[in-house]
Amino acid sequence: MVVLILERVPLGLRGELTRWFLEPKAGVFVGRVSALVRDQLWEKACRQSGEGGCVMLHTSNNEQGFQVRNWGRTARSIEDFDGLFLVRVPK
Repeated sequence: MVVLILERVPLGLRGELTRWFLEPKAGVFVGRVSALVRDQLWEKACRQSGEGGCVMLHTSNNEQGFQVRNWGRTARSIEDFDGLFLVRVPK
């Protein structure tokens, strides 16, 4: 399972991602794709995000059962503290 969250990105990028994922809420994409497709879509999102930001969560074989990737400027950041992902909210 893959969840991709986009903030302040061009509408064209969101349109392209709807070919691969469902968009249940503006900027939130959910789907199941292969690891190769997931990585290629992540690279595309990062390249085309402009001034915005991207967060991707996908299943993984670790303690929490998922992996997190961040790119660009997002309202919240997810940080890795010794293998445990925690959300940092700016003041």
